[in-house]
Parts: sequence; structure tokens; C-alpha cells
Amino acid sequence: MANEVWTIGRCLDWTRDYLGKKGDEHARYTAELLLTSVTGMKRIDLYMGLDKPMSPVELDRMHQAVVRRAKGEPVQYITGTTGFRTLEIKCAPGVLIPRPETEVLVGEVLDYLDRSVLGAGPASGRARVELPWNAQVEEARRAEEAAAAKRAEEEGAEAAGETDLVAEDAFNDVAAELDAVPGQSGAQDGQRVARVLEVGCGTGCISLSIAAEREGSVRCVSTDVNPKAVELAIANRDALHMDEETVAFRLGDLVSPVRSDEAGAFDVLVSNPPYIPRKVMEVLPLEVTDYEPHLALEGGEDGLDIFRRLVAAAPRMLRPGGLLACELHEESLQDAAAICTAAGFKDVRIIEDLARRPRIILATVGEA
Repeated sequence: MANEVWTIGRCLDWTRDYLGKKGDEHARYTAELLLTSVTGMKRIDLYMGLDKPMSPVELDRMHQAVVRRAKGEPVQYITGTTGFRTLEIKCAPGVLIPRPETEVLVGEVLDYLDRSVLGAGPASGRARVELPWNAQVEEARRAEEAAAAKRAEEEGAEAAGETDLVAEDAFNDVAAELDAVPGQSGAQDGQRVARVLEVGCGTGCISLSIAAEREGSVRCVSTDVNPKAVELAIANRDALHMDEETVAFRLGDLVSPVRSDEAGAFDVLVSNPPYIPRKVMEVLPLEVTDYEPHLALEGGEDGLDIFRRLVAAAPRMLRPGGLLACELHEESLQDAAAICTAAGFKDVRIIEDLARRPRIILATVGEA
């Protein structure tokens, strides 16, 4: 076997079958992500180079990655990265992995900033981020369909049956890579710069996305009680060539790192706090409970322990009319809305996630 040639295609098929037997429900997608990490290729390029031989170093790294994944370790910790909206975000054990639901949270914050703070409208000239449909994505889809069709023609009827699935999966991935470029127009002379406070930065994906998609128009302060999270968030900021003035990551519990001169001046307090109810923690997949930090997951008996503290802190942190935006467990949103209403917040709304489940609470601080 040492003299056998392992091509990209052969390794892809073998990994898919092996991880499928180990219980990975998305085995082919996992195999693609591991291969892109090991080879440095993009997913779409894997299918353009299925006959490319892999080097001994690549095979060794792939073997190690497959062993880790077979034991249940999240793919993002193995590859060290994940896609989040328009950004590539570094991931590391000990820090919560960004989820697609949180992309919706960022979108809600951006909509509020455009509408109520920055005054951005159709006439502003700012390019909106389209997730994921645009002409570039469609072009990539056609290219992948052509590559898959060529493979089917060469390999026969068996491969032909897989053509649509290959094209669909590759298309879904490149959608994020080829998204419409965020608006690059910064703050105009005299235009107010929005101020955002994030509690629980994790990888930094929320603040960094907000700052990247409204470049020059937003300043963020982001806190976390976990030193590993703050360190990783700073590494992500550096990789994106942002400075501390744009996004400041600070170590501390909830709003304690906020300076006295900053309190009361933020336009948004956004958070993806620990929100999993204790009873739900008991039935989460081992991939989550065995690897991701419980500190960033469990939110107490009803999942709202940290949220209650944020509701109490928000009026001190936000300007009148400022927005509190939090991601929460689907079973907790009605209770969260009641908490906000009882605390005097206005315009309390519940937003669904991509799976049409209640996920986000939005509420504004009343006028002084």
C-alpha cells in the first residue's frame, strides 16, 4: 500500500465512507473541509483536481485529521478556521465555535445601525452584503456543474448519479466565499460613527463582522471573561488588519471592562451569551459537550441567567433609544421578551433564525 498513489479523489471518497461509518451525518462535506485544510485548495478546486496525487506530508496530515474527527472533535478545531458571513475566522479549542444563527444576529444589528444611527438608505451608495445569492456565486455554480459533469462522463454512470449533489454542496460553500463585497464607504465628514458594545466576544466574529461590513462607520468594544477568547479574538483582528481603535477586545466579566466615560453612549449592546438551559445541556451531542467550553454554553436553569444581567446593565450602557440584541435558546424567547417588557424596554421583537426557529430578541431602551 505504501507504493499506491492516493489522489485527491480517492482520498475524498475513502474519507467520506470512513467518517460516514463513524456516524458523521455530513461525511462528504467534512471530508472536503479536511482536504482543503490539508492541501490549501478551495472546495471548488478539489473537483477540478480529483486526479492530483497527494504528497506524503499531505497524506500524513490528512490521516491525523481523520483520526481526530472520527473521535468526535469538531471540524473547526481540526482545521483551525470557519467561515462567518464575509470573514474567515480562526477557531481554537476552549473558545465557542461561531454558528450560522449568529450571522442572523449580526444582520439585525447592521439593519438597526443603518436605519437608526448611520442613516444609510438606498441613496447612500453603500453596497449591501447579499448572502448568498449574486452573479459571482451563480458563475461558480455553473463552473462546478461543468466540472462534475466532466467527471461523470469519464467515470461512467455511477459518478453521474452524484453530479447534482457535488455541484450543490460545492455551490453552497462557495456562496460564502464569493459573497458580494461589503460596502467600503466609511463615515462621511460629519456623519456619526456608531458605537457597539459586545458582551462575550468568543472568536470576535460578531464585532469584527460589524466593523468589516460598515468599515470606518463603527467602533466596537468587546468583552469576555475567558482569556483564551480575548487572545483568539485579538489574533482574528490582527489577521483582518484592524486596529484596537476600531475593535477593542477587553478581558472581564460582562460590562465591567467598560470605562465610565464610555457608559451610556453605546448605540447597541449585542451578545451571544451562554443560553443553553441546564436540562438541554444533558442531551446535546457529545461533539459539543465534550469539546466546546461549558462556560460559553450553559445559561442556568432556564437559559436566561446571563441575559437577565444584560437586561439590568443595558440601560446604563446604551443611549436612549439604543438597541439590546441577544441570541437565545428557542424555548426561552417568550420569557426573554417578558423580562424586557417588565424592565421598561420598548419595541420588543423576536426574530427567527435560518431554520425558522425563535432565536433573537431585540429591544430598545426607552427615552430618558
